[in-house]
Amino acid sequence: MSQWPFVIAAYAVAIGGTLTLALASFVAMRKAERAAEALKRR
Repeated sequence: MSQWPFVIAAYAVAIGGTLTLALASFVAMRKAERAAEALKRR
């Protein structure tokens, strides 16, 4: 049995997780920036 399907699946999971984490971090960063701007305007 070839191991390549498992290797490809592992890469897909790792890349997908990395992209998901980066997107979640970006969304959290934008939310924090908006909150900081709101505090400055007070």
